[in-house]
Amino acid sequence: MSSTPRCSLTYMGTLIYGFNVSVDGYIADAQGNFDWSEPDEELHQYWNDFERETVLSLYGRRLYELMSAYWPTADQDPDAGPIIADFAQVWRDMPKVVFSQTLESVDWNSRLERGDPVEVVRKLKAETDGQMEVAGATLAAPIVQAGLVDEFRLVVAPTAVGGGLRFFPTLPSWISMRLVENRTFPGGIVLLRYEMKRD
Repeated sequence: MSSTPRCSLTYMGTLIYGFNVSVDGYIADAQGNFDWSEPDEELHQYWNDFERETVLSLYGRRLYELMSAYWPTADQDPDAGPIIADFAQVWRDMPKVVFSQTLESVDWNSRLERGDPVEVVRKLKAETDGQMEVAGATLAAPIVQAGLVDEFRLVVAPTAVGGGLRFFPTLPSWISMRLVENRTFPGGIVLLRYEMKRD
């Protein structure tokens, strides 16, 4: 009879970076506006389902503050439809790590992290079993540059904004990917899912 020690168990979380983006590659325009990317119900349901399958979400300060200002109580609005109410519940329940040097505290199933994002994410990937996401382009930039993202999900809106906050940061070298899914949503919005080629 043999047994495997617990310490020999190895996890490797799959890290996904996904966002609604303009056709010219921005997640927000030069004024920080992203109203052009507001999802319809079908696309919102897609993101709801994506979040439901995610075991850990990584946030930068700005996006966390934006999300936490609305989603914790969004389902209490009498005008909130079932998709909004569902996302509010999913978001509250989602374990979150918030990277910030200035926030004093975080709520809604979140913990504060002040360490180097690349080192922290490398450790979290080794400790996590399942799908993880990095939310926000500023936080994602060094993580993408370090090669820690396993999958990119671009939901491309048929709008060019001409400048602003880019989905991809400046890269040290090319990133080779393989297309694993494409899907069209109403209004000409297209989902493109790419996995990193690591071989």
